[in-house]
Amino acid sequence: MLAILDMLFVGFAVGLTGALVPGPMLFATIEGSLKKGWRAGPEVVLGHALIELLICILIVLGLTSLIGDAEMSVIFFVGGMVLVVFGLLTIIQSRNTSIDSGLSGGVLANPVSAGILTSASNPFFWIWWLAAGSALVLRGLEIGIFAAVMFVVGHWLADLGWFTFVSTSLSKTRSFFSGPIYRGVLTCCGLFLIGFGTWFALG
Repeated sequence: MLAILDMLFVGFAVGLTGALVPGPMLFATIEGSLKKGWRAGPEVVLGHALIELLICILIVLGLTSLIGDAEMSVIFFVGGMVLVVFGLLTIIQSRNTSIDSGLSGGVLANPVSAGILTSASNPFFWIWWLAAGSALVLRGLEIGIFAAVMFVVGHWLADLGWFTFVSTSLSKTRSFFSGPIYRGVLTCCGLFLIGFGTWFALG
């Protein structure tokens, strides 16, 4: 029982350290929060968790061992370029959108879709899961399937807690975001995605 609780704690601690690092998912949450309110955070995490659930299933089936250096290089390049495209679209759309214009502004109107696509296209996400994440899931499986599940649950709780905090905080202050400020925030998000994606695609 103690080992299972340890896996829950490890999952939470590791998940929190990853969630606190600024990345595409954070900026998807910021954009969604200013449009949809506090629910954007949990919805982005839901999309993120769906991708992670698929990866965990692949880890259990042993399929991730088939991904070698060549496949990782492709993931880096394609994922990085997708993030660059997301960033460009965000900047372009930010010029003609406002915080009260509905959910049409920004690169992804649906936070769940944003969580899926920003996770799937983030090369760092794949690096982490194919290295540390897969090792920790397999360590949990050595104890038992429930221990592996607890690790993943702890990981998701960390993501949910942090991104809900971000979206709730922003939704409470959204009235302070005038048109120019809002468009500036979107532009910054877009520039970050372009820089982040370029670093992976060409690195």
